[in-house]
Amino acid sequence: MAEKRDYYEVLGVSKTATDAEIKKAYRAVAKKNHPDMNPGDKAAEARFKEASEAYAVLSDPEKRRQYDQFGHAAFENGGAGGFSGGFDFGDMGDIFGDIFGDLFGGGRSRQRSANEPRRGQNLHTSIHIKFEEACFGCEKEIELNLKDECSTCHGTGAKPGSSPVTCSKCGGKGQVVYTQNSMFGMVRNVQTCPDCHGTGKIIADKCPDCRGTGYKSSRKKIQVSVPAGIDNGQSIRIREKGEPGTNGGGRGDLLVEVLVDRHPIFLRQDYDIYSTVPISYAKAALGGDMRISTIDGDVIYTVKPGTQTDTRVRLREKGVPSLRNKKMRGDHYVTLVVEVPSRLTSEQKELLKQFDASLNGHDYDDTSADDKAEKRKKKFKKL
Repeated sequence: MAEKRDYYEVLGVSKTATDAEIKKAYRAVAKKNHPDMNPGDKAAEARFKEASEAYAVLSDPEKRRQYDQFGHAAFENGGAGGFSGGFDFGDMGDIFGDIFGDLFGGGRSRQRSANEPRRGQNLHTSIHIKFEEACFGCEKEIELNLKDECSTCHGTGAKPGSSPVTCSKCGGKGQVVYTQNSMFGMVRNVQTCPDCHGTGKIIADKCPDCRGTGYKSSRKKIQVSVPAGIDNGQSIRIREKGEPGTNGGGRGDLLVEVLVDRHPIFLRQDYDIYSTVPISYAKAALGGDMRISTIDGDVIYTVKPGTQTDTRVRLREKGVPSLRNKKMRGDHYVTLVVEVPSRLTSEQKELLKQFDASLNGHDYDDTSADDKAEKRKKKFKKL
């Protein structure tokens, strides 16, 4: 199977392109390669489908963010790391029709009928979790309002004993067509009927329980499985927990954005963890074992004699588990900072002077710079 091209390359835009630039680029590529403009040209048809797929992702902020982070892997096997992703063109509607309208005069651009099943909208929410919970995964319970079919009218929105009537404006099609001149000639623009809002039906006697909506909201609890290794700002997709569909269409999805609390000691970068640990002067000079905190608990690390301040050591596979490969983990990098004591007893000061004298070959001189300058002045006066 041929490797997929980069979506930005397909549309010929940069990774920093705005929504308007992406839409303009897609319009140009799609118009050039549309099957109606290239009858029988399989290569053009393939390019058209490739461009439509690229636009389906890059025109959606959530999908574009996932693609920028994980590439094509974000939409394979249920999404990156198995927790998110998986796009379908139904999420964005008839993207070509949205941009061009019926540009090619009722060719292959499909119009939705009023009775066609429609998938429900996606819902968005967020949760806060601790640093360790993001590293190792956890189970969270959220509570939110979800719509379900009204038990009184069974989703019709009409009062029991009555039925919706056909919309007179669109004739039950759910869409109205406007014709206008454009640079491409006569363009037919198909829009959702403003009277029936695309349903093709008008409810004269509304259901008293749902007030004609066909749905009732209730507070529900939903379990969220947070995968190990998830990072701040990433989302978890829970299938079919969004808005209900219409005309037998499936429910949308629930997208849960994960917000990770800061840790007082650890700093995360990708799957690696960074921290700073103080070390005594004696330990740095002589070496020896010291205790270092990690997300797995304390570990014993052997410091080499003569370790200098700001030395960085690496604790292999003590970082965050990988979302893509559960057998892989990042590393933990620890910066050792030599501590200088701020308070010393007289005995400790004397010992340090003796130590300094043994290193330099003469007694420790604790005379201040001002005192030394004054002594030099007196010496020159005598001369």
